[in-house]
Amino acid sequence: MTIDATTLHGMIKQDDLVLIDVRNDDEVARGIIQGAKHIPLANLPQAFDKLPKKSSIFFYCHSGVRSAHAASYLAEHDYHDVYNLAGGVIAWANAGYTFSALK
Repeated sequence: MTIDATTLHGMIKQDDLVLIDVRNDDEVARGIIQGAKHIPLANLPQAFDKLPKKSSIFFYCHSGVRSAHAASYLAEHDYHDVYNLAGGVIAWANAGYTFSALK
């Protein structure tokens, strides 16, 4: 399922929301959406089983293509509440939202 930047921004403080940035290290070094975890797409097959199945999981990348693959991958592995940020960080920035440094 896809979600737009404004909707995600309004939901981001929810306790059961997991936000995952699937971009590469060099992209994340430029900034990350506050509260997001960084799991590069290439590492998702080794890391996905640590993600809580009962939480809403939101993926994003630069433009929404890699995060769509990530969301599909989890859906194929019996995760049901999975979303892709349409347009990725480009849409997030265009909506006027900010980024923070990776911690």
